[in-house]
Amino acid sequence: MNWVVLIIAGLFEVAFAFCLGKAKETIGNEMYMWYMGFAITLIISMLLLIKATQTLPIGTAYVVWTGIGAVGTALIGIIIFKEPTTFLRLFFITSLLLSIIGLKLVS
Repeated sequence: MNWVVLIIAGLFEVAFAFCLGKAKETIGNEMYMWYMGFAITLIISMLLLIKATQTLPIGTAYVVWTGIGAVGTALIGIIIFKEPTTFLRLFFITSLLLSIIGLKLVS
């Protein structure tokens, strides 16, 4: 169950990075709404990470959490924010994803 909590925490990490990206693109009240979304998703992500680390090893949980955030944020950057897509970038995103899966399998 705590692996599910950890994955959800990682998805909320992607959400707070997305909110930061959207806040950067907007002005006025809309910008503040994105920053509020950032704060809310950040708090949720941290609380879920705390919950997951109550039973999972901290080293593994933190690496998986940040890995989900890194892969998800990189994909959001490519898909939504139109960041460059190169072979090497996709290669390293894939290798990071495979490393996360490997950590899950050996833990």
